[in-house]
Amino acid sequence: MTIRHRLCALDDLEPCAARRFEVDGHPIAVVRVGDDVHAVGDTCSHQRISLSEGEVLCERLEIECWKHGSAFSLLTGEPSMLPATRPVPVFPVTIEGDDVYVEVP
Repeated sequence: MTIRHRLCALDDLEPCAARRFEVDGHPIAVVRVGDDVHAVGDTCSHQRISLSEGEVLCERLEIECWKHGSAFSLLTGEPSMLPATRPVPVFPVTIEGDDVYVEVP
């Protein structure tokens, strides 16, 4: 069963930067790109490093792990750079009015 959770107001998210949330035991990196918001698992699949502490590559819609440089798609969670070879989870995001919601299993 998927449950929808309110994370914050849209204006609380800094453009082109990641913010970490913990939702039902899931660490989630949330990124605002323009009026779109993306949510991916906050833990690098190569090592247990927080992705929200890394750089957001807005033009490529990726988030980069600060430790070893692996980058992950904000759309699919797939890595585009080694050493990571496994994707991170992607969580559906909806915006209603000024509120940002994420769905977690």
